[in-house]
Amino acid sequence: MKLVTFEHSGVQRVGVLRGESVVAVDVPDMRTLFERGEAGMEAARNAQGPVFPLSEVKLKAPIMPKKFFHTAGNFQEHANEGNRSQWVAKILPWIIFFQNVDCIIGPDDNIIYPEHMTDELDYELELAVVIKKSGKWFSEEEAMDYVGGYIIFNDITARDIQRREMESKVFTFSKSIDTFSPIGPYIVTPDEIPDPRNLKMQLRVNGELRQDSNSSHMTPTVAQVLAHYAPLGYSAGDIISLGTVSGVAAFSADPQAWFLKPGDVIEAEIEGLGCLRNKVISWKEAYGVEPPPKVRW
Repeated sequence: MKLVTFEHSGVQRVGVLRGESVVAVDVPDMRTLFERGEAGMEAARNAQGPVFPLSEVKLKAPIMPKKFFHTAGNFQEHANEGNRSQWVAKILPWIIFFQNVDCIIGPDDNIIYPEHMTDELDYELELAVVIKKSGKWFSEEEAMDYVGGYIIFNDITARDIQRREMESKVFTFSKSIDTFSPIGPYIVTPDEIPDPRNLKMQLRVNGELRQDSNSSHMTPTVAQVLAHYAPLGYSAGDIISLGTVSGVAAFSADPQAWFLKPGDVIEAEIEGLGCLRNKVISWKEAYGVEPPPKVRW
């Protein structure tokens, strides 16, 4: 199934994508659907609610999780490009921090460029897991039972802020600014993704291919990542990201030419999960005023 959160005539609903139509599911929000466990999934599979043409609805961020586990260092190719560019610190395995859920946006929502804070806005294409049920302290062998679905995540990052943060080995602020976490366009349940480690991954900026890889390049398995962080405790509907692949702007041959700017359109695509599209807009376009005075964060 492809599960969506959508808006029609000012009303936000949960639905199942069936071809070019969306069938509404009788739940208040996507997190509730996951919290209801198998009963929620059964309601989605057998949804008989109102049907809306996909062309007439606005897809929203599919889910607002209770917790967003942000992991990194899972793709050696990304670590290698960071080392070649002599980044501030080595990208090592088993990096984790919590993402700010209030900065989540959905497909076709705008990423607002805070020009007063950063000059180095970057992208990171990531595969992410939506957690099926609450749990903790489970093994690698049990881990895939906790997968409720897969989703695309574009980890927008202010690299100049991150560079300074990494002097203290912590880098949450640079990735958690308002609108910096696009997810979507929908949640795809595991029955449609039999092998999450064999998915083509591509990210384009204004049609130009920037990231081109495959989830098979991830060093740990999905099960290993989920089990490794299980001591923190998962809730139904939580999201855990799985790290980015090579091709980010900061580690390119000409970072300044590749950093995002207002007007850029980003298309983040993963095989079987659709395409997450977002446009970068200026502070003035977003708020109708010039940005505040430049500050050093």
